[in-house]
Amino acid sequence: MRTGILTCLAALVLLALTLAALLAPWFSPGDPLAMVARPLLPPFEDWARPLGTDRLGRDVLAALIHGARVSLSVALAAALAATLVGSIVGTLAGYVGGWVDILLMRLADAFRTVPNFVLALALVSVFGPSLSSFVIAIGLSSWTGPARLVRAEVLSLKSRDFVDACRVLGMPGWRIALVEVLPNAVAPAIALGAVTVASAILIETALSFLGLGDPNSASWGQMIAEGRAVMRSNWTLSAIPGVAVVAAALSVNILADALSERLAPRRAVGAGS
Repeated sequence: MRTGILTCLAALVLLALTLAALLAPWFSPGDPLAMVARPLLPPFEDWARPLGTDRLGRDVLAALIHGARVSLSVALAAALAATLVGSIVGTLAGYVGGWVDILLMRLADAFRTVPNFVLALALVSVFGPSLSSFVIAIGLSSWTGPARLVRAEVLSLKSRDFVDACRVLGMPGWRIALVEVLPNAVAPAIALGAVTVASAILIETALSFLGLGDPNSASWGQMIAEGRAVMRSNWTLSAIPGVAVVAAALSVNILADALSERLAPRRAVGAGS
């Protein structure tokens, strides 16, 4: 019961953040980085700026919802890229086997030796600060998990009767792998992809916090970094985007756990008794 309530709350939080991101141009038209009032306006003092302003007189609420647009879009695109690449690599490794399997898995091991954030940091430093470089960097640092999961599923599926029937019918190997085997092996990767969204939110925030984000776009990490200078007198400038990051990542993780339970194969209760 408590798990169901927690999942519903997580879904509501994520829905609110998603709607805020999608409707950001309607809620806050214009440039969210424009100066609109006096600097360091406290929250709830002026209802035209309910969350106050930062050191440069920019609307905190406008930056927050536009930052949600950046963080969620980057995280979703990176997770989709990582899941897609990992699923294809895992399918090829598991179905073809032999030297292809060895080569692809050693490549995955090479990527896994470097922590995800360190690899993303290095790649963004090479590609330059932009949203597309964030997506590429996070995607390239996160594909190994889905690849290993899909490979394990393919290894267990390729000897099944329906695969043998496809071979007897003369279906080409690439079609069996991508059309018949992959759809049946991708469920664990989808659940892991949901977890990757939460990880991508944190990585994007950390990269923006370090000053590697797009300076022309509002982002949660950039807001947290800019609030450090006035932490003692105006702690809300860092706390507000920090709460948004925690709420988004935690909500995605809770929903990912629920999705994983739904997609996991159900075991017979009381088997062997």
